[in-house]
Amino acid sequence: MAHERVASTPGTGSTRMSAPARPAPALPAELLGWIESTMTGKVTNAARVPGGGRRQAWYIDVRRDDRVDELFLRYDPKRPGDPADPFTLHREAQFYRALADSDVPVPRVYGVHPKHQAILSSRTPGVAAFSRVTDERVRLTIARDFMRCLANLHRVDPKVLMLPAEPLLEDLRALVHREIDVWERLYRTHGKPDALAEFGFRYLREHVPDVGGPIVIVQGDTGPGNFLYRGDAVTAVLDWELGHYGDPMEDLGWLSLRAAQDPFTDLADRIVDYAKQVDFPVDYGRIRYYRVFAELRVVVLGLQRAEHHDLMGEVAGGLIFGALHRRLCIEALADVLDVALDEVPRLDASVHPHDWLYEATLVQIQDIIVPGSTDPFVAARSKGMARVVKYLREVDQRGAALEQAERDDLSRLLGREVMDVAAARSELAQLARADQLERTATLRYLGRVSARETQLLAASMGSLAERHLDPLPRVPAARRGRIGS
Repeated sequence: MAHERVASTPGTGSTRMSAPARPAPALPAELLGWIESTMTGKVTNAARVPGGGRRQAWYIDVRRDDRVDELFLRYDPKRPGDPADPFTLHREAQFYRALADSDVPVPRVYGVHPKHQAILSSRTPGVAAFSRVTDERVRLTIARDFMRCLANLHRVDPKVLMLPAEPLLEDLRALVHREIDVWERLYRTHGKPDALAEFGFRYLREHVPDVGGPIVIVQGDTGPGNFLYRGDAVTAVLDWELGHYGDPMEDLGWLSLRAAQDPFTDLADRIVDYAKQVDFPVDYGRIRYYRVFAELRVVVLGLQRAEHHDLMGEVAGGLIFGALHRRLCIEALADVLDVALDEVPRLDASVHPHDWLYEATLVQIQDIIVPGSTDPFVAARSKGMARVVKYLREVDQRGAALEQAERDDLSRLLGREVMDVAAARSELAQLARADQLERTATLRYLGRVSARETQLLAASMGSLAERHLDPLPRVPAARRGRIGS
């Protein structure tokens, strides 16, 4: 997913690909043959580029007669049908096709491979990194244009989208319960017991918004990083793998999540822009609920990654964004439950004789490897590995202090001396599932764990270590707009 992007751009601001050519056989021969058959041309270049979230992103050039078509390939080597990941590219392609003739700009899909998870589409001009825009006037214009696109999405008749495994239900509450079921099943089947996940799912089930509609197409994971812009206008809305039928307020919750990663002008003002373009009122209470749900989804995906290590994946992105969104999930829960989280002291550091090896590795990556990498994908991965090295250095220096602080916290929460932290965490998750812990104390404990984790990753995270969810207006319940019943 796009929250893992360290440097992502499925499009380019120029009409010619600037990435250096790489031999086409880097993609499976069957896939290359399918591309050539689909486009009735010859693949002249296939270059993997940074980004793409959980999936691979490729620039593809295909020569047809006297012209070259510049295309974009989204590819996942996993076969469709893996129960650990129901969000296939085959499913995602249905969103692009359903929105092809709408007022939501999306790339044109040329083909979806019948067996492999692969979508071949047009390469839309534009870049994804909203943080690159430094002119505040331009930032504001782009952000407002995106809110226009989001409002347009929520005006699309959801019946244009046909998801055979997920029929369009008539009551929003039933759709929310179905979505909770999907994610809780993923968590319980493919991740270790986790106290934060248990806490989060209990909250979601106990607080499903009591409204029946309207029902819209929800993008999920929407916001900066998942759209392309050129100049001061949005050129494409990307990444629909978490799309589904649901509450329009959910996308505003997702937007809050992504705005914490990549500041998106004034979020409250952008929500007002959105409200002026839709025919239903905005409910900030529901946005807060869906913000918890959005963050919990990211937590579940992080637990899956922890169980199934991808040695060729964006390891640094998983570490950094996993820690960020566990913290933001805790902050979102503290916000809706009105719990004050604790400040934690700085962990003590110890000196190790091989500290200089970490420094030598970092210096050589920065001054030799990255400058010498002509391939932007290799350069991006090298920077990612530098972030991993920074984290491992902190673990060496502060890991013992962190474990002792964790042991002390668990001993107080469980009411007995804890020696085995891993076993105590598992016990805590089971107690949280059974609702046998005092909830405020549990949430404050989780906040302290997250704060210490952020300390270990601060050097790797950079400014992300200081990011928090944007505040949302607190409107009294009697004044909140309600969407039907």
